Amino acid sequence: MAVPMMAVRMMVVLKTYTDLKIRNSNMLRKSVLLVSLLATVASGCLQAEEIGFADYLQKVRAQAISSGISAETIDLAFHELQRDERVIKYDRQQPEFVQTFDKYLQARVTKFRKTQGRRLFELHRGLLSKISEAYDVDAEYIVAFWGLETSFGRYQGKYSIVRSLATLGFDPRRSDFFTKERINALRILDQGHVSQSDFVGAWAGAMGQSQFMPSSFLRFAVDHDGDGKKNIWSNEADVFASIANYLNKAGWVSDAGWGAPVELTGEVNWESLRPLEVDSRCRALKHHTKKMAQGAWEKLGLQGKSKLPEQLYAVVVPAAGAAGTYLVGGNFRAILNYNCANKYAVSVGLLAEAIANPQSS
Repeated sequence: MAVPMMAVRMMVVLKTYTDLKIRNSNMLRKSVLLVSLLATVASGCLQAEEIGFADYLQKVRAQAISSGISAETIDLAFHELQRDERVIKYDRQQPEFVQTFDKYLQARVTKFRKTQGRRLFELHRGLLSKISEAYDVDAEYIVAFWGLETSFGRYQGKYSIVRSLATLGFDPRRSDFFTKERINALRILDQGHVSQSDFVGAWAGAMGQSQFMPSSFLRFAVDHDGDGKKNIWSNEADVFASIANYLNKAGWVSDAGWGAPVELTGEVNWESLRPLEVDSRCRALKHHTKKMAQGAWEKLGLQGKSKLPEQLYAVVVPAAGAAGTYLVGGNFRAILNYNCANKYAVSVGLLAEAIANPQSS
């Protein structure tokens, strides 16, 4: 358990103080009293946090029971539960916020993911074709999401979903959101889709090969093979169908693409191209221009190599000094619905293109 910041500061003072060579007997007596005082305060801080977390768990337990979840499921999930302070650190350092566009793409649209994506696309072509037709979602994008989320199921995360959501729910930054997700997680356990021991995932509570949050699981997960369980952890049919169902509900349109990279050949007044209103539900849209026809962008000096469907496109406003940016349209908004970060959505588009067109890269 992490030591509270106030206690840490006191301990630093204590170490500095006690490292001094104390020769005067009066100073020695005072130092003993100071040690005792600091130890008492530090212990009190820790005890207060433990009590606060226990109280929080009791409140969540009451909410879960009132929503119809069995006490047996809750008590098993809460048994000897403690916070995981690692997830607080990760919550403050998400790569969508701290990495540049280029570094983000280099780390995700890799040669391995392109090669493996093509191989698995061919391996599962029959199943993917059926699911693609059923949900009207391009098959290569299903594989691209699969690849980016968990490297095709290889890295799903090993964090306890219940513990991570408890930690983030207790943290005041987004307590309401993660508390709701925690109750949803308990419902998934109660419905028997996964065992307690296998209920693991990423540090923020995303789980399975599709990395659904619990609320997304309850809304979009699919039992494609009809075995009575929505198994996004180890059943690829359920994984593909769940991703496709999610995208279908987000408004996916087959063959509409996502956009393309473009080069800047002149100065553009980006502020004059900002939209009048921005959908506040997705932070990534704050960095988009208004939508215009591709020809209008070309007149402003944005040149691309790809032939795109005739539709309206926005531009992701480039960082200062960038030589290129991205025209985005088609299914880009549906991709953002999965993860509302422009870097992520561009990664999905580029990887899907590489999977469907091996000659492209």
